[in-house]
Amino acid sequence: MATQRLTQRSMVFVLAGGRGSRLKELTDRRVKPAVPFGGKARIIDFALSNAMNSGIRKMAIATQYKAHSLIRHVQRGWNFFGAERNEFIDVLPASQRGGTESWYKGTADAVTQNIDIVDSYGVDYVIILAGDHIYKMDYEIMLRQHVETKANVTIGCLTVPRKEATAFGVMDTDKDGNITSFLEKPADPPGTPEDPSKALASMGIYVFDWAFLRDLLEKDAANPDSTNDFGNDLIPEIVANGRAMAHRFDESCVRKEGAPAYWKDVGTVDAFWQAHIDLTNFTPELDLWDRDWPIWTYNESAPPAKFIHDESDRRGIAISSMVSGGCIISGTEVRNSVLFTNVRTNSYAVLEEAVLLPNVVVQRSARLRGVVVDGGVVIPEGLVVGEDPSEDAKYFRVTERGITLITQDMLDKRAASL
Repeated sequence: MATQRLTQRSMVFVLAGGRGSRLKELTDRRVKPAVPFGGKARIIDFALSNAMNSGIRKMAIATQYKAHSLIRHVQRGWNFFGAERNEFIDVLPASQRGGTESWYKGTADAVTQNIDIVDSYGVDYVIILAGDHIYKMDYEIMLRQHVETKANVTIGCLTVPRKEATAFGVMDTDKDGNITSFLEKPADPPGTPEDPSKALASMGIYVFDWAFLRDLLEKDAANPDSTNDFGNDLIPEIVANGRAMAHRFDESCVRKEGAPAYWKDVGTVDAFWQAHIDLTNFTPELDLWDRDWPIWTYNESAPPAKFIHDESDRRGIAISSMVSGGCIISGTEVRNSVLFTNVRTNSYAVLEEAVLLPNVVVQRSARLRGVVVDGGVVIPEGLVVGEDPSEDAKYFRVTERGITLITQDMLDKRAASL
């Protein structure tokens, strides 16, 4: 047993039940971790791929809000695990298990209701993950620190400017990384020991010895005053009465030499749009082309992208853009945009800084600038969005930054009003 890698003695438990309401209509039909990202993947693929690439072959995913899209994606894209090789990926919908009459009441309760399933994995360590962040991380490095320091919990932390830390749970640590206090969204966040202008923000990644966590969960479940949440209840309890250690994301982030540590919460329409537009940069901070640390996902059987027509005002082109398989760019000018699988565009259309989710159709002469278009939407002929914010706001959702979200329901209501 001692010769095994720590990841072989570990599992990940992915919390993927939250709606992600700040993404507005993008999560009307799907949970946030199931929202498409990066041209062909889903947001949850980053957490699962990090585990896979780290050497972890035992995974559980707790779901609750509108989980069908997520469950279908996992069934199609992550069905290569083999029980005969001691590999597992279980989807655990909220189902009032364990003698309770409630759905998952909090993040900790999602694990508590599945203690028997975690027991069946026969693991020594459990990594609790949020399923809705974009990043690349080697969990083996964090596991190693957890074991070497004999911590009760090790918490993944981002180093952020202190002024920005007010939106996070913040760790106050000593010079050795021991967490001395945990503050939820503090108005005046504490600085790091080496730099008072920076703060350590929680990533929502926790490493536990399973035996310790199991006992803690059972005590928490028996406490009628608990909200059954890691951030609200379990972590402050350990900080106060046990040993909690901070793990710096800089130490385990997977990136090219000299590149910054990339972590994004694409939880708003603006952040979702910006993260995609950043991918069209000459050298994006998030490297999706890294074959040593790939982002695994469901690979739909789609033909290569095709560009047709070559006339002066009717040319199928894409410049500084990502165009996925199955796309047909017919006489359309595409610039600084991301087109997901099976997007079809027609003659004389213009797309600029546009993010089009799968199966969108853009009819002739449409002009879209600074938009996010939900999957399956049919953009009508001649529609212009992104040039007159006040006009756009009559029918679509326009963010404070001026990015326009377009769904089919919005287009149908627009058509009915004209």
